[in-house]
Parts: sequence; C-alpha cells; structure tokens
Amino acid sequence: MKWATRAGIHINRAACVWLIRRFVDPQAEFLFVTDPAEVPADATPFDMRGVELGHHHGDCSFETILRRYDLTADPALQRIAEIIHEADLDDERFDAPEAPGLDVVLRGLSMIGDDEHTMAVTKPVFDGLYEYYRRATLLGREPA
Repeated sequence: MKWATRAGIHINRAACVWLIRRFVDPQAEFLFVTDPAEVPADATPFDMRGVELGHHHGDCSFETILRRYDLTADPALQRIAEIIHEADLDDERFDAPEAPGLDVVLRGLSMIGDDEHTMAVTKPVFDGLYEYYRRATLLGREPA
C-alpha cells in the first residue's frame, strides 16, 4: 500500500512512518510530497491538514494512527505516543522528559540526509524505544 506525507520529515512523521511499517503495513511504500494536491489517488495521506490520519482534537498524527488501527492497548506504544505528542506539540499534556532530547536527535538526523535516509536511520531509534518501554511494562520498572 502507498502512504503519503509532507516532505521534510521530523519527529511526528518519522514516528508515523515507523508505526505504519512496524504495526500496520509492513510492505508500506512512502511518498513525500510538497503539496497535498500531489498525493496520488491510490495513496493514504497522513500528517497533513484536512486528512483522516492527521492532527485531531489536540492529538498528533501518531496518536490518530494508534486509534484508527486499534493499537492503543499496547502500553509501550502509548508511552511512545506521549513522547511524540510532547516533542511535536509541546503542550505539557503528558509528563515526557524524553521528548526534547528525542526531538533534537530526530531533527539532527533529518539534517544529514533526505527523507528516505531519515526513515532508515530513525527506525532503530524507534525500535529501541519500543523495546525499552515493552520491557519496562513486563518488569514493572525501568529495565537495566
């Protein structure tokens, strides 16, 4: 399936790409456009104004995708959603002290390559976050 978002991905779009590929559509093909009118008819748009998988009711696109694809029961994904929310919106809804640091790392990674490169280098970052919070849930404490 094809998915489309705005070019120049940063934290929310990079996280959405990871979420889609890992939990929704492992064969996802991503397109990066400069104008929403450029989204092909056969692509699902995300993190753009006016689309179903965008910001809604104070939530970022990552949170919207979690709800749309019934992924909210996973505590590790919920914690990542809180971090992404704060890094993207910085509205202090969640206690997410990791957010500013993760945002800086993702911004830096987006500066050293194009969107395809950013997708590739941020995947292990999100895989690591997911594994950390998955283990924290299983152990009931921060993993060593």
